[in-house]
Amino acid sequence: MRKGQYKFVTGFLLVPVTLYLVFVIWPYIQTFGYSLTDWKGQSQDFSFVGLDNYVALFEDDVFLGAVWHNILFLVFIPVITILLALFFAFMVNAGGRSRAGGVAGVAGSKFYKVVYFFPQVLSLAILAVLFGAVYRSDAGGMLNGLLLKLGLIKADQPVEWLNEPDFVLWALLAVVVWHGVGFYLVLFSAAMQSIPRDIYEAALIDGAGRAQSFFRITLPLLWDSVQTAWVYLGIVAMDMFVLVSTMTSGDYGGGPDHHSEVMSTVMMRNFLYFGKSGYACAMGVVMLLLTLIVSVVTLRATRRERLEF
Repeated sequence: MRKGQYKFVTGFLLVPVTLYLVFVIWPYIQTFGYSLTDWKGQSQDFSFVGLDNYVALFEDDVFLGAVWHNILFLVFIPVITILLALFFAFMVNAGGRSRAGGVAGVAGSKFYKVVYFFPQVLSLAILAVLFGAVYRSDAGGMLNGLLLKLGLIKADQPVEWLNEPDFVLWALLAVVVWHGVGFYLVLFSAAMQSIPRDIYEAALIDGAGRAQSFFRITLPLLWDSVQTAWVYLGIVAMDMFVLVSTMTSGDYGGGPDHHSEVMSTVMMRNFLYFGKSGYACAMGVVMLLLTLIVSVVTLRATRRERLEF
């Protein structure tokens, strides 16, 4: 068995590794190669231009503005989503008391888990249509109708949430947070259920409050799950193509006047609309490098000693 183990393992790994190299790694290499050319995307005729596309990126105000928008999403989406998911997960698992005086979730916690997870079953296309109705720029929109009922706006002066430069990014951020909180609530709840109830009950006997229990017990023991959630949400923040392209104005989104532009929408516009495929490939390479850097930095920054119980 030991003598043939390497052949046995190699036989199992050969096919999946080959498929991974062909369908994952090779397209990355091709993209980098095309980024060094003036490829138009409509033919295989192109010329080598070296690093000209990369130099042009740093002189492109639209792309640099899109990078800044992705950075804003990168800061706010993980922070807000994880904080809300942690709070709700703590409340549905350890926010109440059982009849015997022990630790339990708040009343109706099982129902709340289903309600919170419901947005996660919706596709991004349905989500865009749903919040398109919420953010409608007339008094018939749900949000404008609510503000009108409260007397905060006038019927002839509705807020154009997706066409207002000061509001559009926050409107998109709210959609992502609303969609993601339920998934990470379930993720944190699953991890939280592995924490023995005796620890919480001992803390309550010693006089610890809910806030102390959360920061001293729950958060340290869930840190690995929080770290994983932060990486995934960071990747989401570096994309945002579907929502921006479907909910905002302009070709492939980005409106009004590029105030909701993200790197992926600029890339697709250059690739499909302007025919600058080599330039778009350079953007794709930069997006890949930034995403890898964000993932590595996040894992390093959130790394801490594992706690056992």
